Amino acid sequence: MNTDVIDPGHLAGRDTESCLTKADALRDQLGSSLHDNLVAALYEEAAAIAEHATTQHGLRWSGFDQKIDRIVTSRWLGFPIMLALLTFVFWLTIKGANYPSAMIGDALFWLHDRLEAGMKAVGAPWWLTGFLVHGVYRGLAWVVAVMLPPMLIFFPIFTILEDLGYLPRVAFNLDRLFKSVGAHGKQSLTMAMGFGCNAAGVIACRVIDSPRERLIAIITNNFAPCNGRWPTLIMLASLFVAAALPPAYSALAAAGSVVGVTLFGALVMFAVSWGLSRTALKGEASTFTLELPPYRKPQILKTLYTSIIDRTLLVLWRAVVMAAPAGGLCWLLANLTFEGRSLMEIFSGWLNPFGHALGLDGVILLAYIVAIPANEIVVPTILMAYMSKGMMVELDSMAELKQVFVTHGWTPMTAVCLMLFSLLHNPCSTTIMTIFKETRSAKWTIVASLLPLIIAVIVCFAVASLWRMAAGH
Repeated sequence: MNTDVIDPGHLAGRDTESCLTKADALRDQLGSSLHDNLVAALYEEAAAIAEHATTQHGLRWSGFDQKIDRIVTSRWLGFPIMLALLTFVFWLTIKGANYPSAMIGDALFWLHDRLEAGMKAVGAPWWLTGFLVHGVYRGLAWVVAVMLPPMLIFFPIFTILEDLGYLPRVAFNLDRLFKSVGAHGKQSLTMAMGFGCNAAGVIACRVIDSPRERLIAIITNNFAPCNGRWPTLIMLASLFVAAALPPAYSALAAAGSVVGVTLFGALVMFAVSWGLSRTALKGEASTFTLELPPYRKPQILKTLYTSIIDRTLLVLWRAVVMAAPAGGLCWLLANLTFEGRSLMEIFSGWLNPFGHALGLDGVILLAYIVAIPANEIVVPTILMAYMSKGMMVELDSMAELKQVFVTHGWTPMTAVCLMLFSLLHNPCSTTIMTIFKETRSAKWTIVASLLPLIIAVIVCFAVASLWRMAAGH
């Protein structure tokens, strides 16, 4: 076994002289952060000591981790590597989730037919069968079929990157950006957690010690698209972006467009953090000392347990609990009538002028209101309204799905505005409850709920208006 051998006499004199020199330098630099300079000096000295350390064989420490860090935390290569890795993760999630999602959907809807037959066999009234089977169960089936496969891919990859030690490097790369807008560097970690679930991202904000910066991170975490919004973003990218390219490039184009939307969400997060840190939550960014851990081999069993039990099943259960009443509400709106029109048709008609101004329509806005408990049922609710069905429906192909949308007036502008609205709109009810539990403030819970919605309305209205001006409408 190799042991480090250090010459104490050589280092003692060097330590004293070096520390005095650095102390004088610190006094000259008090205009900047004393804490940052002090930490930098300590780490410089530690690196210098390590540089003079030798092994039994007279070999200098190779620093394999540092060689990797010079690349992944490089000023020029760090961000391109992050974007490439993010694109790869999305591409793998999109490609890998299609087949298991279809299989799970087929199995759940096969059980749906058995449940419907069983209800008829016992003589259950039509309204009870409709509410429980066509409403509640179909809503749950959609949520499970859409959410489970992507989560089973995304969360293990996220956990592997976490165990490997790469996520702290992401925080290191983004620290300067967050600090420049008055936020905390650890917000990059809570943002990454929000990609899986915004409620989990809000809870992860506990790692930020400063109450002011923790509140900024909580309010802006919604701009990281959660797992409930990925299906809508991926669907729109596949239908209106990938469909315009050859099949060989379609998945990559869809992944690229989703990455672009995600980056826009990050820009909005920076902008809102900057605004909050200079107005309602004014203050100086606190210091953030991050010691990068060594790279280590991921523990497979721990990864599977953490990603499946602690994350996938926990998030899925919360979504299921919220989706059950939402599915029942969708069925009621579609089947309760007034003067020969369903409540869904009446409410969507009221919302249609406002929706049109945003580049959307009344059906889309109503679907998002109904889907506050679970974003996963947005698309099936839209289809149910468009096809005048009394229950959530499923289609056999993407081409058939696109035809339904185009028939009801969808254009590329509609797809772009819907992607932006899906990215920026208010958090789901689970996240809202989590925000209240973490802040214990009704005021900040309302701000965190309404601020994203206001931004979504402004952005969509601006995009729709500019689009129509460019088209001469």
